[in-house]
Amino acid sequence: MPKTAVAKVKKAPRKAGKVISVPVDVNRRREWRFELPLKAVIHGLLPEGKAFKEASKLENISSGGAFFCLNSRVVVGSKLELVIGIPKKVTEGRKIELRVAGIAVRLEKPDARKKKQGVAVRFDKEFEFVAPKAR
Repeated sequence: MPKTAVAKVKKAPRKAGKVISVPVDVNRRREWRFELPLKAVIHGLLPEGKAFKEASKLENISSGGAFFCLNSRVVVGSKLELVIGIPKKVTEGRKIELRVAGIAVRLEKPDARKKKQGVAVRFDKEFEFVAPKAR
């Protein structure tokens, strides 16, 4: 959600010597974010060096990054790889995954109910579309 800021209005009417403030939506993001619940598998290293692999669901995605929740406790600066399932209706019925790497740039405290940590990732410029490996 965009943050709301209060901006002073030029030539605003005055009431008893006070300037009236008007709330303004401020969105500092460079790219549009899409709230798409895409399934993803996240690979990375924990701070102690142990590798992890965890299924998640993206809460939102843009050309520059994504936000999702993890049980694994990553830290800001963690290098992560996301394997995102692309819906078949977008790919004319073919199974295709998007593989993209990135860095954790923001963390949210774990949710009290689910105990999952929110993770915001900024993508690297390199990505690839691949057919999923047989499991």
